[in-house]
Amino acid sequence: MTKIVSPQVEFSKLLNDVKQAVPEIFDADGRFLNLLEGHWQEPGTPRPFHSPIDGSDLGSLPMLKHDAALRAVRFAKDEAKAWAHTPLAERKAKVQECINQLRPHIDLISKLLMWEIGKTYKLGFNDIDRCVEGVQWYLDNIEGLIGDRRPLGLVSNIASWNYPMSVLMHAVLVQLLCGNTVIAKTPTDGGFISLSFTFAIARRAGLPVALVSGPGGELSDVLVQDESVDCLSFVGGRYNGRNIADALRSEHKRYMLEMEGVNTYGLWNFSQWDLLAEQLTKGYDYGKQRCTAYVRWVVQRELFPQFLETYQRAIGSLKVGNPTLVDNPDDELPDLAFGPVINARQAQDLDELFTDASKHGAIPFYEGKLDDNLFLPGQDRSAYRAPRALVGLPRQAELYFKEPFGPIDTVVLVDRVEELVGEMNISNGALVTALGSDDVAWATKTARELRAFKVGINKLRSRGDREEVFGGLGESWKGAFVGGKLLVEAVTQADHAQPVLGNYPDAVLLPEKA
Repeated sequence: MTKIVSPQVEFSKLLNDVKQAVPEIFDADGRFLNLLEGHWQEPGTPRPFHSPIDGSDLGSLPMLKHDAALRAVRFAKDEAKAWAHTPLAERKAKVQECINQLRPHIDLISKLLMWEIGKTYKLGFNDIDRCVEGVQWYLDNIEGLIGDRRPLGLVSNIASWNYPMSVLMHAVLVQLLCGNTVIAKTPTDGGFISLSFTFAIARRAGLPVALVSGPGGELSDVLVQDESVDCLSFVGGRYNGRNIADALRSEHKRYMLEMEGVNTYGLWNFSQWDLLAEQLTKGYDYGKQRCTAYVRWVVQRELFPQFLETYQRAIGSLKVGNPTLVDNPDDELPDLAFGPVINARQAQDLDELFTDASKHGAIPFYEGKLDDNLFLPGQDRSAYRAPRALVGLPRQAELYFKEPFGPIDTVVLVDRVEELVGEMNISNGALVTALGSDDVAWATKTARELRAFKVGINKLRSRGDREEVFGGLGESWKGAFVGGKLLVEAVTQADHAQPVLGNYPDAVLLPEKA
C-alpha cells in the first residue's frame, strides 16, 4: 500500500488546532507574533521556516530588531519587582495552573515537535512529558529547595533547538517558580511554534514571561549584556558559549552556560557485548543530536574485531525515515530510531566532516543506507542521513576534536591505559563519558582521571532532571551548576553572601551579592 502522512499528524490539522487553542499568538493575517510587554505583538521581519521532515513550509519566524528586543527586556525587568514580592504559595498556584493547562495538549505539542525539529512522536512526547513532570517535581518540593532564598530578578534564556520543552521550557518554569521574571529567545533552527504555544499558556496562567525571535546579531547584546538582565541561561555551541563567557567575564552576573564537548565511551578488558549492543542502539536516539550523545569510542585494539561485529549488528537494526508516515490512516506511527537531522545545511556539514576525515586517512567501517520504504516517493530527503562510522581518525581531521552533532561515530584504537585516558579527554572537558570494563574496580579508579561531569561505569549517562545535578568540566560548561537544589540556587540568592557551586573561568565558586 502507498505510504501516506498520518492524518493524526498532518501539519495543517495541527496548525488549526494551535489556532483554536491559542489564537493570540497569530495576527489577523495568520502570522506568528512575539510575546513582549505583556501581550502578543510584533510580527517583525518574517523569516520562512521549513520542516526538516520534507522541506514543507511551516510558516515564518517573527524576527525582531534590537530596539524591539530591548523593549521586551526592559518591560520584563519592570515586572520583576512585583513578581519577586508575590508570595511563594501564589507563584506555585500559577505555575501549577500552567502545568495543568499544558497536560491536555501534550499530544499536540509532541506532534508539533515532529514537524519543527524532526523528532519521532515518541521522542517528542518524551520532551514535553519530561518538562511537565519535571516541573511538577519542583512544585512538590519547592519549599524545601528554596528556603529563605530570594529571586535574582530577570533571567534571560538562550537555548538550542533540540530540546525546547525538557530543557528550555522546563528551566523557564522553575525560574518563574523561584520568583524571577523570564525572557527567552526562540531557537532559529526550530521549536518556535511549540514554544509560542507553551508561552501563551504560561502568560494566560499569569506568569511574567516574554518570548522573542530574532537574529543573534540583533538580540545577543540585549539578552546577554543589558543591565536589566540579572542571570543568563545558555545552551548551545562552544564557540558562542566562549564569546558569551568572555562578554560576562567582567560583570557580576549569574550565568549557566552549557556547551558542547566530545563525549566518549572507552572500552578496556571488556566482554559484555550484548549490553554494549543495547547501549549503541539507545545512543542513537534523535540521531545523536544531543549534548550528551556518545560520539567517540576509544577501544582497546584487541577488542576491535568484537566491537566491529557488535556495532554492525546493533546499528544495522536501526530504522531511519520520515516519522509521519503510515500505510493507512488507522496505523500507528512507525517505530523509528530517528528521522531527519535538523536541516539540510547540517546534513551537508556532516558530509563534509566525514569526507574530510576520510581524506586524512580515517577508514569508514560502517555506512548505512536509507530505506525507500520509509519515505514518500519523491519526497525531499535532503536532511536525512543514515548512521556512519570511521576508525583511525587522525589529528589533522576536523572531526578529531569536534562533536558532529549528528549520526557519525568515530573509533580510536589504543594499546595502553594512558592512551585510553588521553584520547577520552580530547576535548578538554565533556558533559558525560563512560568506561566499559569487566574490572569494575579498575574502571571506577580510572574514571577519576576522566574530564567529564558524569561518568558511567558500563552504562550511559544523560543530562537527567529533577533532583539530579548537571554541569560540566573544562570547556563544556561555565557558570552555576543546575538540577534540584542547585538549579534553585542558580537563580536565587541568600540574604548573606555565600558561594554558588559551579564551574567559573576564574574560580570554582562565585560569591553571591550581599
